[in-house]
Amino acid sequence: MSRKSHTAAKKCRTTLTLPADSLIEAKRIARAREVKLSAVIAEALSDGLRLQTMAERKKELLDSYKKAFSGFSDVELSILDGVILEPTKRR
Repeated sequence: MSRKSHTAAKKCRTTLTLPADSLIEAKRIARAREVKLSAVIAEALSDGLRLQTMAERKKELLDSYKKAFSGFSDVELSILDGVILEPTKRR
C-alpha cells in the first residue's frame, strides 16, 4: 500500500482477536521495518481484501464468459478461436 493512500484513508479503532502465530509474525515484520504493528496489520488486511476482491471479479468474469458461450457447439467454438477445420494442401 502506498504511503499516500494509507495516510488518506479514514482510520477507525477496533479490537481484533488474531491467531497467535500471525500476531508474532506481524510483530517481527514491524520490528524489521521499524514501523508500528498497526501499520503492518493494516497493510496485510488491505492486501488480502484486494486479492479477495480480484478473485471474486475473476470468477464473475469467467462465469459470464461461460454463460455467453454455453450455446455454441465445439465446432463453433473452434471457429471462434480461429482454428482452421479444413485440411490444407501440402507444398
